[in-house]
Amino acid sequence: MLTRKLLVVLLLSAALSAALAASWLNGPRPAQAETAYQELQLFTDVLSIVRRSYVEEVPVKDLIYGAIDGMLASLDPHSGFMPPEVYKEMKIDTRGEFGGLGVEITLKDDMLTVVAPIEDTPAFRAGLASGDRILKIGDQFTKGMEITEAVRLMRGAPGTEVAITVMREGFDSPREFILKREVIKIKSVKSKMLEEGFGYVRVTQFQERTANDLERALNDLRKTSSGTPLRGLIIDLRNNPGGLLDQAVAVADLFLEGGLIVYTKGREADAQMEFSARRSGVELTCPMVVLINGGSASASDIVACALQYHGRAVILGTQSFGKGSVQTILPLGDDSGLRLTTALYYTPKGTSIQAKGITPDILVQPAEIKEAGERDHFREKDLRNHFDSDQTGEPVKPAEKDGGQPKIEADQRSDYQLMRALDLLKGWQIFQGINRPAA
Repeated sequence: MLTRKLLVVLLLSAALSAALAASWLNGPRPAQAETAYQELQLFTDVLSIVRRSYVEEVPVKDLIYGAIDGMLASLDPHSGFMPPEVYKEMKIDTRGEFGGLGVEITLKDDMLTVVAPIEDTPAFRAGLASGDRILKIGDQFTKGMEITEAVRLMRGAPGTEVAITVMREGFDSPREFILKREVIKIKSVKSKMLEEGFGYVRVTQFQERTANDLERALNDLRKTSSGTPLRGLIIDLRNNPGGLLDQAVAVADLFLEGGLIVYTKGREADAQMEFSARRSGVELTCPMVVLINGGSASASDIVACALQYHGRAVILGTQSFGKGSVQTILPLGDDSGLRLTTALYYTPKGTSIQAKGITPDILVQPAEIKEAGERDHFREKDLRNHFDSDQTGEPVKPAEKDGGQPKIEADQRSDYQLMRALDLLKGWQIFQGINRPAA
């Protein structure tokens, strides 16, 4: 005999089936409506059989949640169902504070894959890297695991540990990383002066306040340079997994006077969106370099492509991740949520970068720079009976001990891509300052 709770569920399912069928039957495709009715009836039949005959009693809510989760998982790697606790965490994530490990993940070739570790988090400090395949979380294998379940396993009370087993290109065998969970407080924008006149801004993620924080950071950089215009700016989007679309648009708008930034296309009318610059930027006119790599995804793709297309910045680094889809978050009645892919976004050229990524203008692979120990070099002045210069004036000042880069920290000086970007900006300044003789 059916329980009262199950009867209510079946009646609701039947009513939904009838309503949908009636809707479709009144439309131009009655054959499809009839098929949909039969398939919905199949669902209610299976639900009834499981409730009646399964070896253990299972709450109806768990069965419904499982059915919804499986339905969304069959669509694409980024659509998914979020139970109330996961949906609550997601809303906290976009505000820049949450509990866990600090790693953005996706499904690639049905394997749980790291998009990028978030800077200054347990995942980042442990050495997880973009492209790592996560084979196990704790003692649970991830084959066939959905992202929502993986997130649930990685989240936990601060101070507790979890083992993550990964396989990486170059590894002979999988390796286990022990990570200690903590409250993740992400500062999405960090900035500093690298050298006099050359600013550096790191955007780790696109959150609710990212564009405002970036504008404030740029104004602070100008104050640091005694109010004089910056001579060059580096925007670092490496290992930035993305975030909010509106913040990506707002960030790009800071540097553009006009023109299309991105547009989206989907089946619903409200999925047809177009975003253009509105001359609301910080009026920076200096040359810019944007750093990207395989961990730059989604919103990072949008910003890099817009600045590249409009000739506002040179893109340097390696191919970006290439996530070109838009997810809409829909709240449901029981405090759960739905993450549904509703559109694809397109570059100002009219092309989609989905699964392709942004190709940098200058391809620079990451490399480690190791400074050689100082030694005295043999020069002309050391030769016996050398000629002295008859030029008068101030003596040449010796180079500073750290190579004339007192504001660049040691870890940044060993960052090959960053140093190449700085050299590019400095070279452009030198080139602009050359006084060529008239032909």
